[in-house]
Amino acid sequence: MKFIFERYHKILCLGLSMILLAACSDEFLEIIPKGRLIAEKEVDYDKMLYNLDLVNIRTANAQVPLGAEMIAFEPNISSSALRTQRLYNWEGLIYEDEENAGELELPMENLYIYNKIINEVLDATEGTEQKKLSIYAEARAGRAWTYFLLINYYGLPYNEETSSTDLGFPLLEEANLIAGNFTRASVTDIYQLIVDDLETAIPNLPTIVESRFRFTRAAGKALLGKVYTFMGKFEQASSFLEQALVEMPDVGIDAHLMDYNQGYSSQRVDTDPESLYGKQFINNWANTSSELTIKPEVMSLYSESDLRLQYLYQPAATDGNAYPLENTYRKRTGSGQTAFGIRVQDVYLLNAEVKCRNNDISGAVETLEYFRSHRMPEEDAAVPADIASDQEALLRFIFDERLREFAGLGFYWFDMRRLTVDPMIPTLVSSFTHTIYNADGIVQSEYQLTEERLVLRFPQTVMDQNPNLINND
Repeated sequence: MKFIFERYHKILCLGLSMILLAACSDEFLEIIPKGRLIAEKEVDYDKMLYNLDLVNIRTANAQVPLGAEMIAFEPNISSSALRTQRLYNWEGLIYEDEENAGELELPMENLYIYNKIINEVLDATEGTEQKKLSIYAEARAGRAWTYFLLINYYGLPYNEETSSTDLGFPLLEEANLIAGNFTRASVTDIYQLIVDDLETAIPNLPTIVESRFRFTRAAGKALLGKVYTFMGKFEQASSFLEQALVEMPDVGIDAHLMDYNQGYSSQRVDTDPESLYGKQFINNWANTSSELTIKPEVMSLYSESDLRLQYLYQPAATDGNAYPLENTYRKRTGSGQTAFGIRVQDVYLLNAEVKCRNNDISGAVETLEYFRSHRMPEEDAAVPADIASDQEALLRFIFDERLREFAGLGFYWFDMRRLTVDPMIPTLVSSFTHTIYNADGIVQSEYQLTEERLVLRFPQTVMDQNPNLINND
């Protein structure tokens, strides 16, 4: 994957402004001829964590068109980028031979930054040992977040029985710009790296930060709870998610659930109270584009009093024309970016899910109803009695709630993957479908998800430079 690091044969652009504009600075970093970043002081490594590329993951957004909550209409879908069409059709070939993968470029560059800090900061000059340990911990947590994204692109869902042999992602722990010919570690190996990183990081992560682009201990615990949930280790997940919610109000930034009953306005990632740890990707499908819309079946999950329906959806294309299929809505977020680092609402919903799985039914209902009371009038937030008393029905209701909260934002693709190996509500891969309708609302073509397409393929540019890398089917 050597091509991915070519952009780092230059000075890093560092600094964050309140409107997320990059400010380039070379006062503490140099590049020697082979492109190796030079840093010496503790403050140098601290500044690396303010690199904008750690926040703006840009085109690492395949999860949106891959999500089965989406449908498409002609002529909009045929006018979209070829990458969008191929992802929506769940094709194996997404990129042309000379193209780089958007899912790899920024995450791989970010791994270089994190590894650089991990390998060197403890030996940095100046600064306190406590501060160095804190920076080291943030880098390991950042690496864990990045690997969790990558393994959910390129590795099959975690399965205790098969993940030790399932192909995962190359294991990169050194900051080497010119390394190449990578091979793939197993899915288990990558998850073990993620868990080890977070367990090592959490004790030294700062409890209070001034920016939501820096990792807190609460965010580290939330991420580890999510990772354990995706691994099916629900007992381990429970305490970390609970602790994250307890610690969240005291992290130094405003981190809480927004109450839509008090009104709603779209948020910037740097001030969004629902970003416990802020990252974002480009998502014009949820703003300026009419290429992909939300299925009527998903829209029917919302009650009339659900304020998300009022604030986040539009029943017409961007040109003002109604869609030809009844109850079809376009997601609109007010921004071309979607936040997806560590979301406050995700922590609440994962906590409800884990409580349900661990047979704490009343606790799951209480958490879920508290969450719903921030999205609709309190009198409508109750979980229906027949669902609240049935563990399996409640778990399905929680996943429906995740759809209501995250439809069109890319979260469902990752939920789809883990549902195919879910121990309580296993879901057939083939049950996930995409449909293209013509301009009259008549079905033109349909696609079923296959097990092979639960993962992305590496582009040819990566395969050419890594002859020992085995590609996904």
